[in-house]
Amino acid sequence: MSVSRFEAPLTGGHPNSLGNTVSVVDEVLADHSLLPELVACYRSDDAVVRLRVSSAVKRVAQQRPEWVAAHLDDLLGWVAEINQASTKWTLSTLFVLLDAHMTLRQREQAIVLMQANLHYDDWIVQNTTAESLAHFARQRPELAAWLVPELLTLTDSRHKSVAGRARKLLARLGG
Repeated sequence: MSVSRFEAPLTGGHPNSLGNTVSVVDEVLADHSLLPELVACYRSDDAVVRLRVSSAVKRVAQQRPEWVAAHLDDLLGWVAEINQASTKWTLSTLFVLLDAHMTLRQREQAIVLMQANLHYDDWIVQNTTAESLAHFARQRPELAAWLVPELLTLTDSRHKSVAGRARKLLARLGG
């Protein structure tokens, strides 16, 4: 059984392609009442659908962050429990895009989630999460104090991009 009308258009094709993601985004941007159906695609059993819904939600948030912010509790709840790299890296990106629309409680939940995801075994998750945590650490000295030693650990990453990003963020944070 389909989780949403958008599941079929987001299915199939090469996993690294956008498939019909852009047309789904255009449809949602034309009618924001469709956004819950898009978010529901995170419940799909198909990892490619979940990858594409991440891309679609991020694209909607870039243009209409207040629409996606209305779904923050779902993103911080059941969506955050999905064990898929693309979901984790998208969430860290979304949290920065939606920062101005978050309540204090949501922001704290987002930070705790990103702290837990920082060492997830995926280089994109590590890079985006480190970058997002650094964004939030600029206004939170206690988060910066936690993040600096974590970034120092990441400078030894086997992934050159992670190690380089960690060094760049340390320099930005003064660590």
